[in-house]
Amino acid sequence: MKLLVAEDEPKTGTYLQQGLTEAGFTVDRVENGTDAAQHALHGEYDLLILDVMMPGLDGWQVLQKVRAAGNEVPVLFLTARDGVQDRVKGLELGADDYLIKPFAFSELLARIRTLLRRGNNAPNQTILKLLDLEVDLLRRRVTRSGKRIDLTAKEFALLELLLRRRGEVLSKSLIASQVWDMNFDSDTNVIEVAVRRLRAKIDDEFEPKLIQTARGMGYLIDAPDR
Repeated sequence: MKLLVAEDEPKTGTYLQQGLTEAGFTVDRVENGTDAAQHALHGEYDLLILDVMMPGLDGWQVLQKVRAAGNEVPVLFLTARDGVQDRVKGLELGADDYLIKPFAFSELLARIRTLLRRGNNAPNQTILKLLDLEVDLLRRRVTRSGKRIDLTAKEFALLELLLRRRGEVLSKSLIASQVWDMNFDSDTNVIEVAVRRLRAKIDDEFEPKLIQTARGMGYLIDAPDR
């Protein structure tokens, strides 16, 4: 799942981006409200995490623009302002939750998962299935034929991306940008290594094989033709 973090304090922003990435999310980070509004209005995100006080537009103004555009993406505010009036203002503008600084990262993660669960009421949007492969996005659990499979955060993010775009050939550059948040360098084999390790865990012991290679194009996951 893809998140936007808008936080003008570089140290906090880096901490959030790193922690959420390690938790298996794809994270874009901006440091001012103007960029936050642009990203939110023109990108596709599962959740926006907005600091209230930012340069350019504040978090409330970003939220107003997002809601005015008809975008109902869940929004979580981070703020050092704990006044009731501030919280009420944000909620009235259409915010979904508030978290007061300083906070424990574990609480932030719990709030995020609650909002994502609330925003995806249909069970098939929180549990991805392909034949006997099942991925529980909320519990971060993967099973195949009922057997638990342990994945790293990056392997989980890669598998989620493949499943969400099942049957679609994903280029190495797209995978690199979505999972590793980097531009693809043809001199590195990081994508091949990651796919090989993922295959070893979800395909090697099972039939049929689900992860497929489109030579010279990229990778996809799908049920093979019978």
